[in-house]
Amino acid sequence: MRVTWAPLAEEQVADAFAYIAAERPAAALRWFERVVAATESLSELPDQGRMVPEAQRQSVRELLVEPYRVVYFRGDDGLLILTVQHERRDLNLEDIAL
Repeated sequence: MRVTWAPLAEEQVADAFAYIAAERPAAALRWFERVVAATESLSELPDQGRMVPEAQRQSVRELLVEPYRVVYFRGDDGLLILTVQHERRDLNLEDIAL
């Protein structure tokens, strides 16, 4: 299954990486590698993430890559990474509206 990234999610990953790297460059690289590995694994196991509680839709799921939530939409044709947000922040439902 094909995995694509929404522009918002790409921007959020870049921002998170920069934030972490400002004080801990090695930790930022390890975190980014975990995000990449987790999202790549979705092509083989698209339902591995849990349903996003705020969305209450089976098609909107998330993976936890501590301390961030990687929220994605599982469609018939593939997966779309919608948003990447820190787990302590409230999920903005507008970011996951399709």
